[in-house]
Amino acid sequence: MANKKQEFCFICGKTKSEVDRLLKGQFGGCICNECVKEAYKVLDEDEEDEISENMQLATPSQIKAHLDQYVIGQDEAKRTLSVAVYNHYKRLRQNKKSDVEIQKSNILMIGSTGSGKTYLAQSLAKFLGVPFAIADATTLTEAGYVGEDVENILLTLLQNADFDNKLAEKGIVYIDEIDKLSRKSDNVSTTRDVGGEGVQQALLKIIEGTISRVPLSGGRKHPQAECVDIDTSNILFICGGAFDGLEKIIEQRNNKGKSIGFNADIEKSSGQIFHLNDVQQKDLVKYGLMPELIGRLPVITTLNPLSEDDLVRILTEPKNALTKQYQELLSIDGVKLEFEDDALKRIAELAIKKEIGARGLRSIIEKAMQNVMFSIPDRADAKKVIVTSGVIEGTEEAVVYGNKNKKIA
Repeated sequence: MANKKQEFCFICGKTKSEVDRLLKGQFGGCICNECVKEAYKVLDEDEEDEISENMQLATPSQIKAHLDQYVIGQDEAKRTLSVAVYNHYKRLRQNKKSDVEIQKSNILMIGSTGSGKTYLAQSLAKFLGVPFAIADATTLTEAGYVGEDVENILLTLLQNADFDNKLAEKGIVYIDEIDKLSRKSDNVSTTRDVGGEGVQQALLKIIEGTISRVPLSGGRKHPQAECVDIDTSNILFICGGAFDGLEKIIEQRNNKGKSIGFNADIEKSSGQIFHLNDVQQKDLVKYGLMPELIGRLPVITTLNPLSEDDLVRILTEPKNALTKQYQELLSIDGVKLEFEDDALKRIAELAIKKEIGARGLRSIIEKAMQNVMFSIPDRADAKKVIVTSGVIEGTEEAVVYGNKNKKIA
């Protein structure tokens, strides 16, 4: 009994009577509950620091410089994203003792198909070294209906984080085609809008920040399903959409109240064009998004449609430009590949004509290069291939040169 009274914590020296609980080790020695809590706190902070270091917290200018290497144009969008992402991850490093709570700034990107919304989000996540997940809003439905629950978005993020909860909770989620969730009219429908307003309601909580129960098996949740809790408070949500027809809403707002007749304002007829960068939150509400959802996406940036010159630059300038990829593929066979300027221009023209933006460039090149990629590996005499505009149009074959730059086909 005398020995038990003399038991004390080997870290702080407190006796059993001075603490709530004293834990005895297998080989002697004790530790009190207070020191256990303190040790857990230190270990948890170390883990937080390790995760933060992996995020490569860079300044906004450094983030934009990285995006410039992969994304052509869209300077305003890149600046906005760089500042928002920098502030978001700086928020995670905020001194916990501070009385000022910095709220999360999720992002809404508005731009036509193929303007680079998804690629911008992917490039950001890769640079920061955080898990990244892409979700298509059109596949989501309200709970209880055929389709995917919104929690499945988080399952993809968790999988990409190798099921490391803490890492997943600091990742980036990109929700594409968010505009497809808009209400069909300003009036609340009497029928169930299971893939529209109902999904917007379901997204509100996880975008703002909540503890979400995610079924590890995917699909619908049921009582027997194995679930994991994910805190979305520090997950950065980036939503994107084309918002077709939004320009008309902006135009109506700008022309509201203007008279018609002999004294009418002729500003519209004089050729004024209202761009998406004039968008206001009330325009998005009129489009069909819930005010509560827009309020959780405070950073709004717009992407301009890509011009022909932009598409030509996309084909040649980025580190992983499509032309560089095909040149690398043929170089493995010992063949040099060149694209004539007219060929690059024709590729860009076709992409604009098909209204598919940068996303369609690969399919155009892939179709044009099919014969070259099929035949060249069997030709030991081929040393250089030149792609002309006729190759892109499918009216002629690529020009092939052999040794001493001699044309052989």
